[in-house]
Parts: sequence; C-alpha cells; structure tokens
Amino acid sequence: MNKIIRILRHIPNGITLLNLFSGCLSIVAAFEGRLELAGLLIIISGILDFLDGFTARLIGAYTQLGKELDSLSDVVSFGVAPAFILFHLLRNSLGISDCQGIFQGHLILIVPFVVAVFSSLRLGLFNIDDRQTSSFIGLPTPANAFLIIGLVFGSNSTWAGIFNPIVSSPAILIALSFVLSFLLVCELPMFSLKIKSLKPAIAYKQLIFLTGAIVFIVVFQKASLSIIIVWYIILSVIYYLWDKLTKKDNRNG
Repeated sequence: MNKIIRILRHIPNGITLLNLFSGCLSIVAAFEGRLELAGLLIIISGILDFLDGFTARLIGAYTQLGKELDSLSDVVSFGVAPAFILFHLLRNSLGISDCQGIFQGHLILIVPFVVAVFSSLRLGLFNIDDRQTSSFIGLPTPANAFLIIGLVFGSNSTWAGIFNPIVSSPAILIALSFVLSFLLVCELPMFSLKIKSLKPAIAYKQLIFLTGAIVFIVVFQKASLSIIIVWYIILSVIYYLWDKLTKKDNRNG
C-alpha cells in the first residue's frame, strides 16, 4: 500500500515533465517552420500545466521537487517556445531566409528572446511572492504564450486580414516583444480565472471575462485566442483602476 502511495505521489511530476516534453517539441516545430503545430503543442503544455496542479491538489502530493520542476518546465513551454515562434515571425517579416540568422549579422533577431528572459524572471518572482496565492501580479506566462500563438492561429484563419498586418510588421513584432516582457513583470494585479463561487457578487470578474471569451470564440473561432488574452489584460486594468478609485472614495468619505 505504501509503495502505491509513493508511486501516486509522482504522478503530478510526471505530468509536469510531459509539459516540458511538449514545450521541447514546440521549439522543434518552430525551427521547422510549422508554427501552428508549435502553437498547438504549447496549448497542450498549458493543459498539462493545469492538470499537474489539479492532480497534486487532488492527491495531496505537493513537494518542493514538484514546485521546482513546474517552474523549469514553464520556462521552456511558456517562455522559450513562444520566443522561438516570435523569432520565426520576425525573421519572416524581415524577409530573412531560413539559412540566415543572428550569427550571420541579423542581430535584430535577438529581440524575441527578451520574452524568454522576462518569462524566466516572472516565474522566479512568482515563486517568492506571497501576494500571488489567489491572484497574479503581472501577466502569467501561459497567458503571454497564448497571446503569441494566437497571432499564428489568427494569421491562418478567415480573420487573416486583421492578423497579417501584425505578423508581417517587424516594428509591431519588436514592440510586442518589449510590451509583453514589461507586462510579465509589471506590478499590475491580474485576477485569477478560478471560479470559487457562482454568486455574481463574488465571481463577477471571472463571469464577465468568461462571457466575453465565449462571444469571441463564437465570432472569431480559431482566431480568438489573442483577443481573449487582450480582453483579460483590459479587464485587469479596468478592475485595478476601479479598485483604486473605490478605495480612494472610501478614504475621502
């Protein structure tokens, strides 16, 4: 019986390592120019990232090893892998051939990897920040990765007319790399998507987000992912400003 329990306690770590494995395959797919496949593998990593935490809570298998593995896997799947997708998009937008790159003098192609650096920093900060137990400070790395891969899905959809100007513009892609890097580590509070109650007075943030997300999925279908993440960021900013205004009014009152 004890042996079975010991085996069960390793299930969450096994799922975490599958997350890492999927992230590695995403990098390979990006190298081969199969960006939609690379994006799909990141989504699989996201599902596995959710499942490892869910399984750990279900069987009570929280370990320090699991915490470390989770961060290391997330750096690859939600930091390095989307950075390689941005790298490929930027290289294509500049008209640089596959046999040319950073070490052939195209130093501008370094920029997308700023996202990987700040994703790593964000994950490190998250592990030592007691304020992020029930919500987030800064954009979570999976959301950041989903925004990037959503550009790929959008540019290969019926809504390509909206997304192609973004993925074909070096200036926009470079600016996006820096904006996303800033959002990863900024002090902007971002609400958790976990619905702990169905009462609108308690879960109004999540319910408003979910309603909007459903509308976007119905309208934009496979092109909805980036839009949903932007919706999440906008709502977080609105809630932050509203909370500040409310607290200010309460103090003045």
